[in-house]
Amino acid sequence: MPCEAAARFLILYGSQRGQAQSIAEEICEQAADHGFTADISCLSNQDKYNLDSEIRPVVFVVSTTGDGDPPDTAQKFVRKIKNKSLPHDHLSHLRYALLGLGDTNYANFCNGGKTIDSRLQQLGAKHFYATGHADDGTGLEVVVDPWIEGLWDALKKTFSSMSASDQQDPARSQCTQDNNHKNASGQENKKADLEVDLNLLKLSEVDSQNGKTDSSVARSTSLVASLKQSVSPLSESVLKVPALPPSYLEVVLEEASTEGDAIPSGEDGYREVSISKAVQLTQDDAVKSAILLELDISEQDIAYQPGDSFDILCPNRASEVEELLLRLDLQMQKNYAVQVNLLKNSSKKAAKVPLHIPQNSSLQFILTWCLEIRSVPKKAFVRALADFTRSGSEKRRLLELCSKEGSADYNSFIRDTNICVLDLLQAFPSCLPPLNLLFEHLPKLQPRAYSAASSSLQHPGKVHFVFNVVEFPACPEHPARTGLCTGWLVDHVSSILRPLGTVPASERLGTSALPKVHVRPRPSSTFHLPSDPSVPVVMVGPGTGVAPFIGFLQQREKEHEMNQEATFGEMWLFFGCRHKDKDFLFREELERFAHNGTLSHLIVCFSRDEPDEVGTVNRPTYVQHNLLLHAKNVASILLKNKGCLYVCGDAKNMAKDVNDTLLEIIGNELQLDKLDAMKIVAGLREEKRYLQDIWS
Repeated sequence: MPCEAAARFLILYGSQRGQAQSIAEEICEQAADHGFTADISCLSNQDKYNLDSEIRPVVFVVSTTGDGDPPDTAQKFVRKIKNKSLPHDHLSHLRYALLGLGDTNYANFCNGGKTIDSRLQQLGAKHFYATGHADDGTGLEVVVDPWIEGLWDALKKTFSSMSASDQQDPARSQCTQDNNHKNASGQENKKADLEVDLNLLKLSEVDSQNGKTDSSVARSTSLVASLKQSVSPLSESVLKVPALPPSYLEVVLEEASTEGDAIPSGEDGYREVSISKAVQLTQDDAVKSAILLELDISEQDIAYQPGDSFDILCPNRASEVEELLLRLDLQMQKNYAVQVNLLKNSSKKAAKVPLHIPQNSSLQFILTWCLEIRSVPKKAFVRALADFTRSGSEKRRLLELCSKEGSADYNSFIRDTNICVLDLLQAFPSCLPPLNLLFEHLPKLQPRAYSAASSSLQHPGKVHFVFNVVEFPACPEHPARTGLCTGWLVDHVSSILRPLGTVPASERLGTSALPKVHVRPRPSSTFHLPSDPSVPVVMVGPGTGVAPFIGFLQQREKEHEMNQEATFGEMWLFFGCRHKDKDFLFREELERFAHNGTLSHLIVCFSRDEPDEVGTVNRPTYVQHNLLLHAKNVASILLKNKGCLYVCGDAKNMAKDVNDTLLEIIGNELQLDKLDAMKIVAGLREEKRYLQDIWS
């Protein structure tokens, strides 16, 4: 048996937006430093692995998407292992560990990983290491880093138990010992080198740029921790920093005509359509500005149902791209053609040129349309940036921010403040990274998804979206800015944007003058009206969360007009906003639905309005308070009449509060404790009668 086979394991990942893949690749990179050889594959590449006969330990890294679903890349794998004909001991030979990624802002936390974990157990597979559940709501690294750190000892014990039956093979045993000895000595050398390097960067080091010792500055000034500087004890600590990620890309800029500078189109499912209407739904003095867009899809082959959403392609801000080019000293090369190749001598396992970076496009195009330059830099990126920082004090601070000891500072000054690579480069002026570093670490610029706020029955050839303009106020770490897509959309439609109740600008402009946008439909598998119109429905959608329910109600209104003999179930809508006269979205349309019977009950609340003369101290403030007031009706619809509950809006607060309220309602109505109420709610989810379209 080959020597390396004694400590070889398999990594399988299921990733929706690249986080699980990135973590899996990090595990793969670290494996050699711990005496192991790792093979890695996406779960979708089923021709590259076979769990039915896999004798190596397997490490799964799986994210969660949608309403607790496994990622798209894992769907085929999940269907395969869920085959009911598989015997209960089908995978009894398999030893595995699983790291699930999720977000506690969503109800079905880490459910993608939990689904796979549970089914593997049912098929007889055994854990060799405890399952980890990482929370993006508090920072994945809080769980990921210690989980990976503990993985190596678990693997060593697993391989030790596996080799116990091979004691008759001294050659193999000696080989493993040799490998472990080499690795141990290598680790000691690396550790020593690291501590020497970091001690050189202690705050007593003389900064080559200003000639002052950092310690003398600290003594003369009362320091407060910030992005740029630390305070004791972190400033005096010897740091444990992550390994430097190996570079693997070569980026060549050529002064030549560029090719392929075209926004993704037909082959990616995107269609270019006109924005035929843009309406501000809120008053100018509202806390948040809500905008309705109408897109003309009449000339495109696009069909949708109420409850579906659409991806919108948006570029990075032109001013930020220009600023980044200037900061990288590449402004003169912004129109050069870019060639990206793999470095021949890279140590990165399974390295490949990112598919989202088109060859021969201009540098400006790639930074505008292909890379997420607003993404929060991960610790590995911060670690890599430190090696291209000339100032000793700045390098020390970057190493602190990516270190184990500096996790709290990383969360406070990078993650929680949503800073980006440009913010870091502005804060650390001596850092000048090469272009390949950005291409290796910046993720793909993702489209933004928006729920359809219309029905094609009522608006044939059109689709409506509603969104709040996201605003990030200025802070010490970054200037004031708007959300990437919402800010761009507002600027993009400025020529046709009008207040509610005025003549559409599109009636004054020719269609050729209308702004354009690239969209593609994202059909929902579940967030649709019941196929049986007699099933009663409860909808909870405060603020812009009302969007899909406008589509639901438009659909039902038209269905009733077309078939007045049909039986339609009750429709309840719980809506809330801050002020009745400032941000009551779709007020006239909702009141019309209530008046003509499409909407059986319109229950509204206003969280910032003062109570009127007949108001009470316990006036309902939020949608969950109104749900409690109508608890018997809600319980009857869900438990007796087999109705459906739909929730749309903010995951972090509203969706959690509504879920807690639902548990309270069911517990009170059925006289159950919380655990049994949770089982009832879980059953509603499994039956697809409690559905969420939520975002954080």
